[in-house]
Amino acid sequence: MMSKTGFWKRLSGQKILQCFVLLGMLYLVIFSFIPMFGIIIAFKDYKISSGVSGFITSPWVGLKWFSEFVHDYKFKDLIRNTLMISFLKILFTFPAPILFAILLNEVKNQVVKRIIQTTSYLPHFISWVVVSGILFTFLSTSGGVINNLLLSLQVISKPLPFLYDPNYFWGLAVISDMWKDMGWWAIIFLAAIAGIDPSLYEAAQIDGAGRIARIMHVTIPAIKGAIIIVLILSVGGLLGGGMSNSNFEQSYLLGNALNSERAEIVQTYILKAGLAEGRFAYAAAVDLIQSVLSIVLLFGSNYAAKRISGTSLF
Repeated sequence: MMSKTGFWKRLSGQKILQCFVLLGMLYLVIFSFIPMFGIIIAFKDYKISSGVSGFITSPWVGLKWFSEFVHDYKFKDLIRNTLMISFLKILFTFPAPILFAILLNEVKNQVVKRIIQTTSYLPHFISWVVVSGILFTFLSTSGGVINNLLLSLQVISKPLPFLYDPNYFWGLAVISDMWKDMGWWAIIFLAAIAGIDPSLYEAAQIDGAGRIARIMHVTIPAIKGAIIIVLILSVGGLLGGGMSNSNFEQSYLLGNALNSERAEIVQTYILKAGLAEGRFAYAAAVDLIQSVLSIVLLFGSNYAAKRISGTSLF
């Protein structure tokens, strides 16, 4: 065991590194732990006019705000939209980076491989504000590139209201999320593939396995752990946005009065109730419900994965 003198000597030699750690811990305390005290207003009749002292002095109302949300006329639509958008993203966006990583791994030309990989994950760094602007430019009914192309090819007789018809919103959310984050999530699976022992491929090739067979019997089983962990995180984030947690940005930026039937989700509802209507206690209660359910989904999916495959996040 290291002596106390040796411990402090080693710590003293890592002053700069420890400062970075301290800054990270300070960030978590200020922005993650201290704000958790605000959860208390979910059970109180808090008014913003009472200030910080109102956190303590406001009267208790128990589960009043929770009950009000459950009985709200928007409740079913909000839960449906939130779950369906996230479920569709898991269904279509989750397999995409896995397939992309496997296909990219099969590219032998390293220059081409690096160009494709770099190009694919660059959209991740583009803000959803910019992405929404791009979508408006491409999908607008008046001068939109896609509508103009379809009209010129005589595929349609009039512009399609991609941005205003509620029936298009879920598909738009899934496709735009896939384009933006597929390359970024593929990095995880490419790293897992890079860790596979090359001798396994050589042995499979000697046994007569073709490229598809090597992918099915070597590559996929070897990255199963990474796939399951990402899937657990995706299921845990089902109420918050699946893999990329992008539901809020998409619904807030692309949602409008015409497509709100499919675009409004729990997160945007919380924003409107809290900031637009000033019902901070009610908004805190709704957010707490979402957080608790997300934790239940995370632990549940982790337990199921451990029982079924023997691999889990914790």
